[in-house]
Amino acid sequence: MKLLHFIDWGIIASYLLFLIWIGIIKQKNQTKSQNNFILSGRNISLIGFIATLVTTWYGAILGIGENTLLYGFQTWFIFALPYYIFAIIYAIWVAPKIRERKFLSIPDQFYSCYGESSGIIAALIIIFLSSPAPYLLSLGILLKFLFGIELGFSLIISAFFSTVYIWNGGFTAVIKTDKLQFILMFSGFSLLFIFLWYQIGHPLEIIKNLPPKYVKPLGGNSLQYVLVWFFIAAWTFVDPGFYQRCAAAKNPVVAKKGILFAVFFWGIFDFLTMVCGLYAIGRVTDANALLSYPILAINILPFGFLGLFITGILATIMSTIDSLSLINSITFGRDILWRIEKKSTNSNPVLLIKKSIIITSFISLCLAFLLPSVIKLFYVLGSLFIPGLILPFIFTFSNDTSKVPKQLALKWITMPVVLSILWYSISQILNSNILDIEPFFPGMILSILFFIYIKYRTHHGN
Repeated sequence: MKLLHFIDWGIIASYLLFLIWIGIIKQKNQTKSQNNFILSGRNISLIGFIATLVTTWYGAILGIGENTLLYGFQTWFIFALPYYIFAIIYAIWVAPKIRERKFLSIPDQFYSCYGESSGIIAALIIIFLSSPAPYLLSLGILLKFLFGIELGFSLIISAFFSTVYIWNGGFTAVIKTDKLQFILMFSGFSLLFIFLWYQIGHPLEIIKNLPPKYVKPLGGNSLQYVLVWFFIAAWTFVDPGFYQRCAAAKNPVVAKKGILFAVFFWGIFDFLTMVCGLYAIGRVTDANALLSYPILAINILPFGFLGLFITGILATIMSTIDSLSLINSITFGRDILWRIEKKSTNSNPVLLIKKSIIITSFISLCLAFLLPSVIKLFYVLGSLFIPGLILPFIFTFSNDTSKVPKQLALKWITMPVVLSILWYSISQILNSNILDIEPFFPGMILSILFFIYIKYRTHHGN
């Protein structure tokens, strides 16, 4: 395996210096206004909206390569198709309503509809769901591979470089860096795709020669496993990244069009990553599945182009880490600490948010250490916590929330999560799922039963 050329290192270093410059040196301090720090003044243009939404969605890029190498086309059915479906529904139905309601966050909406306790619990769940831990792990593994350093040290470096520029710049810095990261991620994978085609052969020939397992939708896994991933994609409805961008858009039209354009660009990027991942089958060992893309690039791309690709990978991951780190710190600092301390509505929570960047980064590092698998982190967190938020959040857009007792709403949010966690914990002890059912389903079924009961109660009285 060849080493990176000094030109490649120069490209990577230039990118990292740009991040520091845009976030610390150029970006003015945004502490005077939480509206600016959290939502960039609610003035995001269509181009900025598309760039920041598209880039934020692909932090688990190494996991995509890993899954494609192991299961082939199944990756598209669990990490692409369901997200397109839910994103389009979100764009048409949810996005305009978010912009019109003018809340700053999902917990804000829960506070308004279900009360303080439900708002705090929703915030706690979002801290786990929006944790940058899987993406910190991805970046840490990549840095370990490139520099030959220990994983623990590489995780700390990852957390620092991915969050340092949001300290002063907040969401504005995220948007400005995402515009460059959008270009880098598409350029990097386009280059790899072109060189793979030129040096190895036409992608259709590669697909024709794949073993049958890799062209089947299930990829050798059970239908239930794939269905869980499909429903995890419903996380889109309570994704704080989606919510933040819709709330920050100039108007409801920008929010709606921005998501629809984002789906188009996701389709292009998924095509590039999927095909590149298929080229890795038989050329990268299963043991190195998580590093499929970097290994392919190192063996295929000439210097300079290799540096652009590695920078594109870094940009893809870091664009997600910075966004989720900011969201986590907003959720912890503003939606929990600031609320619990019962500060006046005129006080500014930005200082608490900044302090929370350090706290939530530490929590994410701990999660990455405890569960050092990108796909497993994503799967477990989604399975356990999504059932508690989706239906209660959707219900906040109805006119019946005032009729729901606060204690009942609190149970609706917490009990599905508790059930999924218990189901998962017992299954881990038994070393197999209870009744061969994934933990996601019991929690989601309980949430649906709550939903039916609440709908009946609000329409027929107590």
